[in-house]
Amino acid sequence: MKKTFVKVRSIKDIVVFVSLIIVGIILVVLPVDAGVSIAGFFCILVGALLAFLMKSEYMERETGEKYHKKEYYFQPELHTTLSTAIATNPNSVNLAEEGKGKTVRLDIYFSKKANKSYMQLFRYVPHIYEPSTKVYEYNIAEVANLIK
Repeated sequence: MKKTFVKVRSIKDIVVFVSLIIVGIILVVLPVDAGVSIAGFFCILVGALLAFLMKSEYMERETGEKYHKKEYYFQPELHTTLSTAIATNPNSVNLAEEGKGKTVRLDIYFSKKANKSYMQLFRYVPHIYEPSTKVYEYNIAEVANLIK
């Protein structure tokens, strides 16, 4: 069973772009200066663009559950250590080494509502990150220090 996550809109995303469009319509309809109407058109335009572009959550295709995502980047020398850590004890991942390199990426998808998290390690080969481990499933308590 392969886990596939796709970007989707969250409730927060929808509230942001709908409120921008509503504020823009109100500013255009008000009988005030032309500058206010121009600002209203700008709000409508930005809200419409965000409606197409803003997606901040991830949905697992098979179950339909929604997750948040965290990414951590590490040096290539830590690949074997990290792959062992996420396979056995994910809380043992040392985040002090995070950010010192960009060739190894650790993706964590987590949902506090479902009490699940998924972890996978990627290795950078020119122009793309390719999976270098399988996807591991843990409950939230097991990865608590990684998703603070």
